[in-house]
Amino acid sequence: MSFTVPELRYPFDALEPYIDAETMRIHHDKHHGAYVANLNKAIDGTEYASWSIEAIARDWGKLPDTIRTAVRNNGGGHYNHSLFWELIGPGAGGKPTGVLASAIDRDLGGFDAFKGAFTKTALGRFGSGWGWLSLGPDKKLIVESTPNQDNPLAEGHIPLLGVDVWEHAYYLKYQNRRADYLEAFYNVIDWKAVAARFEKAMS
Repeated sequence: MSFTVPELRYPFDALEPYIDAETMRIHHDKHHGAYVANLNKAIDGTEYASWSIEAIARDWGKLPDTIRTAVRNNGGGHYNHSLFWELIGPGAGGKPTGVLASAIDRDLGGFDAFKGAFTKTALGRFGSGWGWLSLGPDKKLIVESTPNQDNPLAEGHIPLLGVDVWEHAYYLKYQNRRADYLEAFYNVIDWKAVAARFEKAMS
C-alpha cells in the first residue's frame, strides 16, 4: 500500500488572514508531500507496507531498527498532518458546543482554561513538535505536547485536536512569533470536526 497526501477540502487561501496561502501551499504540497514520499520509500517491499497509518503512528517501536527512525518520523508526519488539515477550515473558530464543551468544562475547567493550557503547552514545546487536545485511557480530556512528529497514539491516547508548532507551519507570516500564530489558530479550528472525533472516541 502506498500512502498519498490527502487533498485539502478548501483552497490554500481559505484560511486568510490567519494562515496565509503560501504557507498552506508549501506546508501541504512540499512538507507533507515529503513525509509521504519518504514513508513510502522506507516501507516499500516490506511487510509493514500493509500497516494502516494509525498502526504506524502508534506501534513504530515494533519496527526493525533499519527503518524505525524513518518510519517514525515520516509516518508520524503523515498522520499528524492528515489530521491537521481535517480539523481546521474556513468559517471556523469560536467555541465548542454540546458534549465536547461539557467535557472541556468537566475535565479542563472551561474553554478559557483549556485555551490557556493549550497555548502554554504549545508555546512550551522546545523546538519542533505539536500541541494536542487528547482523550486519555480514562476517557478524560488532557492537554499535552509531543516532540517532532510523534503523537499521542503512541502513549495510548486519542488525539482530538493538534496544532503544528514546527516553524514551517507559521514562519512566512509570523516569523518567530509563535504566540501570535497560536492566537490566530483558534480562528480556524473546526470544532464540529473535533467534536465528531470526540464523540466517536467516546462511543
